[in-house]
Amino acid sequence: MATYEINLADIRSAIPQLKAGDRALLSGTCYTSRDAAHKKIFALLDEGGELPYDLKDACIYFAGPTPAPEGFVIGSCGPTTSSRMDVFSPRLLDLGLAAMIGKGKRSQEVIDAIIRNKGVYFCAIGGAGALYASHITECEEIAFKELGCESVKRLVIKDFPVYVGIDSEGNSICK
Repeated sequence: MATYEINLADIRSAIPQLKAGDRALLSGTCYTSRDAAHKKIFALLDEGGELPYDLKDACIYFAGPTPAPEGFVIGSCGPTTSSRMDVFSPRLLDLGLAAMIGKGKRSQEVIDAIIRNKGVYFCAIGGAGALYASHITECEEIAFKELGCESVKRLVIKDFPVYVGIDSEGNSICK
């Protein structure tokens, strides 16, 4: 297994070399979205509305961070169980989403969409929210403030440690 340092601005060029089980240190911009935010994003898509961020080559982190304690950029920011987003992920991948970060296995429909769109699913470690928060250098709430911790946030991450859970060929360590 290899370890890759990946700038998310160049995620599409990095994806083909990644293999399930590889380690990656991600840096750049990603967006938080969980169940409630996904529902609102889908409503916008269905209505032809403007999305809070461009899906093309984007990376979504399935997380609902806690509020930042004084002096910190963000509170705990661990991954959410990804299978809850399986109903949404294929459409988002078909619309240009490149990468997802979460925990746990994914459905066959998501795996098929990852293959079809040459995307990638990164696994983060559950229970490591404080560790992940220490790799977040900026956090800005950009949509759906009414959702509280589930609002969409733009994160800037630095050397964010993950594993390739499902590579672009559909190989998986998520059992």
